[in-house]
Amino acid sequence: MNPTEYQLDALRELINIGIGRAAKVLSEMVNARILLQVPFIKLLTPENLRREMGHMGEGLLAAVRLGFKGPFSGTAALVFPPDSASKLVAILTGEGMGTPDLDSVRVGTLSEVGNIVINGVMGSIANVLKLQINYTLPTYTEDNIENLVTPIDTVPDATVVLAHTRFTVEQRHIEGDIILIFELGSFSALMNAISTDPDSRDERD
Repeated sequence: MNPTEYQLDALRELINIGIGRAAKVLSEMVNARILLQVPFIKLLTPENLRREMGHMGEGLLAAVRLGFKGPFSGTAALVFPPDSASKLVAILTGEGMGTPDLDSVRVGTLSEVGNIVINGVMGSIANVLKLQINYTLPTYTEDNIENLVTPIDTVPDATVVLAHTRFTVEQRHIEGDIILIFELGSFSALMNAISTDPDSRDERD
């Protein structure tokens, strides 16, 4: 399916609504202002995703993933490059960079951030479009780009939505990518829902 400009604008708005809500939750958690922005989103095939994620480098990436099912089905993930993951954990926990204590809280902290951000995005889509979406429990993993992306290649005819995210916390910039993988036919179902909902473009937080 080739979405219209209206549909893509509405999708961007839905993602931005969810990002805004996630930023509020994270700010309240750490009692500090956290800004979240989505400079761009792209529609990709699974084959193109690996190339697009090349900017994250060769180290182990931190990824939080959860599955979703409903009128459309697939997998959502928040992926951080190594440096951004460490900086974010240090800021949110107050632990020093490179300390043993930082490693001990890394998984729990990033899992919570990923859960908040992904649920913010998927929740905004579900709420604005008035749809019921069910989620699996989030899982955390650290791996290289090749191993993280390879399972996506096995999803036939999937549509990938890549949303680049930028966290600003205490004047420090941290980057990550939100990846939404829609199974065959699911992305078309989402675009059709956007087209038939008059509030999908004008909804504001």
